[in-house]
Amino acid sequence: MRNLFFFLSMLCYFLISCAEKKKSTAEDKASKSLDLMAYDRSFSQMSESKGMKAAFIEFMDSNSVLLRPDQFPITGANAIDYLVLQNDTEYKLTWDPEHADVAESGDLGFTYGIYMMQPASKDTLYYGTYTHIWKKQNDGKWKLVLNTTNEGLNESNE
Repeated sequence: MRNLFFFLSMLCYFLISCAEKKKSTAEDKASKSLDLMAYDRSFSQMSESKGMKAAFIEFMDSNSVLLRPDQFPITGANAIDYLVLQNDTEYKLTWDPEHADVAESGDLGFTYGIYMMQPASKDTLYYGTYTHIWKKQNDGKWKLVLNTTNEGLNESNE
């Protein structure tokens, strides 16, 4: 009887500790996702304050991929060259992440949301959707490894 009581006590302890670990893992994952959304917002804020080009060059991984309409994927050094050639003085580009998720490993994540582009010469905003895929570097910083956009979002699409 004593052995049965000991066995049941240990079983309860084990089950409770597993449930607590699962709960803390879910909370940790949610916290990491919120942190990644905040990081993506800081990326957007830099784009607004210093320009799209400076923000992308700062936040991009050296092996990043840009997916643009009617073009083959632009990768690595070509992606950076592509950005350097852009004239970002004629518009402001910002975005607002709506969702983020981070892998359980904590080293890969994604964000998606709505971007807004405001030409300097017009009093209008153009909207579209975007997806960012992020990779955590050895120093703990996130770097953008893939950026893709979809143009043409308007109020009737909601």
